[in-house]
Amino acid sequence: MRPETEGELAEAVRGANGPLRIVGGGTRGIGSVSGELLETGGLSGVTLYEPGALTLVAGAGTPLADVEALLAAERQRLPFEVPDLRGLLGRDGASTLGGVVAANASGPRRVQVGACRDAALGLRFVDGRGAVIKSGGRVMKNVTGYDLVKLLAGSWGTLGVISEVSLKVQALPEAEATLCAPMAVGPAVAAMAAALGSPFDLTGAAWAAGEVRLRVEGMAGSVAYRTGALRAHLGGDWRVVTGAESAAAWREVRDVGPLQGLTGPLWRVSVKPSDAVALLDGLEAEAVLDWGGGLVWVCGEGDVRGRASVLGGHASLLRGAGSAFHPEAPAVARLAAGLRAQFDPRGIFNAGLMG
Repeated sequence: MRPETEGELAEAVRGANGPLRIVGGGTRGIGSVSGELLETGGLSGVTLYEPGALTLVAGAGTPLADVEALLAAERQRLPFEVPDLRGLLGRDGASTLGGVVAANASGPRRVQVGACRDAALGLRFVDGRGAVIKSGGRVMKNVTGYDLVKLLAGSWGTLGVISEVSLKVQALPEAEATLCAPMAVGPAVAAMAAALGSPFDLTGAAWAAGEVRLRVEGMAGSVAYRTGALRAHLGGDWRVVTGAESAAAWREVRDVGPLQGLTGPLWRVSVKPSDAVALLDGLEAEAVLDWGGGLVWVCGEGDVRGRASVLGGHASLLRGAGSAFHPEAPAVARLAAGLRAQFDPRGIFNAGLMG
């Protein structure tokens, strides 16, 4: 099924006789889901864009590339730096705006501006009964008190099918610069912690391909001053790249370039930045650290999920045998099950994906 309007989407959900597999562009889905295919790509088009108000509203099926091109023409961008994981996951197709929100897809700039969910102003979606819900407008009695935007962002289509999204956008900075230095993982984590603890307002801190990368963005004069001050603050031998070279370095981090083409289980792990070294110690694996080490991409063998649990973190399996999502604590699992029962009482949306 590929509905072309929100009304057709609601009708399709109401008429469903079994599970539905919700797909946007098919570029970033994880786990195994069965059911009749329901594509959101027909719900496409930007319905409102106000550059002066830094606001954009578009259908969930709108290609991400179209949105990025529209914003770039006005020297603006999505602030949360959406990853392109097609090369990592071996996918093709075109990412959609609704899929980005459903996955809460966020890149290295999250360390400064927050995740996709933090830029989402509102949305419209169809629940498991086939009712159209607008966040901030119609209030469902049984979910009063919940921020529906943040609840749907990162729910992977298990609570509702997003039909429209409203997002905050951001002006492009005048300049950017990246400090780079080769470093082993232990010193890298220490250097990133020192940089992020400084007053120099970084928009990225990562370790990729054996190199620490620290990004500064803003007005040209400010970037020049902060880059020099950060080098002095950290000490050591840092090279500085700017412009297109800096942007390319962060695309590689954003898209987890160093792990593309590798075989074996692929993990996305969230731990305290200071625990990244303990997570990787002794693992037969390659890794990329983002957000100062709080996000660790791991490709290789070993009990990655067990280690993450011991460290108080969690690990999602993007490729390999096993459950895609980290087991939830009993209290959290009960809450999540209750929410799914309220939003999707028939259990038809991406059934079994998240519990």
